[in-house]
Amino acid sequence: MEGGGDGGGDGGGSRRRTKKTIRRRQAGEGPSGAAHNDPPVVPMEEDTAAAVPGEDEPVGPKKSELWYRLGWAVVRAIYHGLSDFQRAQLEEMGFGPFLRQDELTPDVALIQALKERWDPKCDAFLFPWGHMIPTLEDVVRITGLRADGQAVTGVTYTSYQEQVERLLGLEVTRERSSLVRRMALQASLGVASARRQTGEGQADYMARLTEDAKAVLAEEEGETADRDLRRFLILMIGKLILGTRGDPVSCRCLPLLEDLSSVGSYAWGVALLAHLFDSLGTSSRVTGVAGFFALLQVWAYCHLPSLGRGVPRRLGAVPLLQRWRFCWDECSLRRQVTLIHDALDTTPFGHWTPYVGEADAAQPWVERGRPYFGRDIWLHSINTVVPLHHRLVAGTLGLHQSVVEFPTRQRTWERPGQSFRGIQQETDCTVRVREQLTDWEQRGRQVASEATSDEDYFRAYARRYGAQVYKGSRRPFDPEGQIASLEGILHSTIQQRDDL
Repeated sequence: MEGGGDGGGDGGGSRRRTKKTIRRRQAGEGPSGAAHNDPPVVPMEEDTAAAVPGEDEPVGPKKSELWYRLGWAVVRAIYHGLSDFQRAQLEEMGFGPFLRQDELTPDVALIQALKERWDPKCDAFLFPWGHMIPTLEDVVRITGLRADGQAVTGVTYTSYQEQVERLLGLEVTRERSSLVRRMALQASLGVASARRQTGEGQADYMARLTEDAKAVLAEEEGETADRDLRRFLILMIGKLILGTRGDPVSCRCLPLLEDLSSVGSYAWGVALLAHLFDSLGTSSRVTGVAGFFALLQVWAYCHLPSLGRGVPRRLGAVPLLQRWRFCWDECSLRRQVTLIHDALDTTPFGHWTPYVGEADAAQPWVERGRPYFGRDIWLHSINTVVPLHHRLVAGTLGLHQSVVEFPTRQRTWERPGQSFRGIQQETDCTVRVREQLTDWEQRGRQVASEATSDEDYFRAYARRYGAQVYKGSRRPFDPEGQIASLEGILHSTIQQRDDL
């Protein structure tokens, strides 16, 4: 149709131009007269924390591709608004070290690059030097959450309406749903709006939210105080530990919170890792990562320091998440992801023994979790069950990596290709996955290796995964032009290392 370019025709192009104009005006470039250095007022729960310089460039992932709806500032503010006896209860539950940590700016490019290297068939990252995964020791040391205790599992229901009304005094989003509206949950805790006011500093912002929470939260022990504490626990667990990509908050763990005296007996750190593994295993077309991805970020800072993505901020602080801050990068997001892949493709081989010299006496949560470290074990998070194949990363235990049968996801008790989930029917997960739950209760199986060299493992690894481990734009340089496969590259690298 003639004249379509003036307002008709391809509406998509018109919409794209409109959105770009709006975005620039929000940045202070429009006719509003706002100063260019005044940032827009935005809610804390939006994806703005994931923005990076160069986001307007027509290439690379967009900022919305990594959902950042943790709301850490809101959770911390409400935590400080609770009464002393309620904070003491949270300390007894084992959440104290986790809740006292500061927010970590998300390293969007790093998380994106790591997700692109995740293999859901073996629940591990694929790198040129072999498999690599966060372990239970990483979880405990980085977050301060416990890895010992009862598995976080139980019965899932077709509807949580009765329990939410009885224990929280709220409503779920739909009749057959396990989600609570975040804004309603925050409002019940005194923080109806998390918007930062114009010109308001971080300290003033946190103080205001804390005072708003104190104004409505119970000051004396009783049923009202217990209800407030359950509301806070649902917000913390649903937005931090078991966070989802959407805005509503999951309440599937609510049955475990009915008896507040037993909440501290559950292995919440294990649930965090299981939930994160499950999120990483989603389709490659789903670029976001649900769950507490700050764990992945600090894990990479500790284990892959050559990437230079993190900067120490509090030496000696525990848990380890407090030691790091994001090193801001001026490159576009796509450029950052490419550079990270290039760096990973050329990282030298070698064993690593992390956390050498750590003062474990200052971290009692580490000592309690030690019986679960270095083991192949099933991880539980409500109705999600995933394996921790520690035998694939025996190098973290100071062992040589032996050739193992690389695992594949073939579980008859779940739908192919993804963890068992859904609320189509009431399901007792303690019965459905009894074998995996027994494995947890027996602390899995200790990892051992009699190998004296890694070479056989590298050869088997190369044959199994081929060139899929390389994601960057560069490849290891072959001066003789004879290396045509990943197996050859690995073998050449091994020889070069052994000749040093």
